[in-house]
Amino acid sequence: MSNILKSIHDDIQALHEIDAVSEVTMRNFDVMCLSTVPKYTPERIKQIRKNFRISQSVLAAYLCVTPKAVQKWELGTSKPAGATAKLLVLAEKNGLKAIA
Repeated sequence: MSNILKSIHDDIQALHEIDAVSEVTMRNFDVMCLSTVPKYTPERIKQIRKNFRISQSVLAAYLCVTPKAVQKWELGTSKPAGATAKLLVLAEKNGLKAIA
C-alpha cells in the first residue's frame, strides 16, 4: 500500500472508531486498499526461484505445494492462485523469511 493510501486508510479507520464511518464503508475501503496479485508467468516464477538460489522442491516447501505444482508453473501448464500467489508476492517483496 502506498504511503498516501495508508494515510487515507488510517484517517478512515479513525473515523470508523468514532462511528463517523459505518462498518460497511470501512469494509469496502479495506477491500479497495488490498494490493492486487500480479499474474505470474513461467519466466517470472523461475526467476524468483533463481534469485533465491533454491530448487523447485525447496520453493514448493516454502509455499506448501508439491514440487510438481512448481514444475507446472514453470512450464506454463498451470498458474499459482489464491493464497499461493499471495505468498509469492510476500516472498518477492520481503524475502523467504517472510513466508518461512
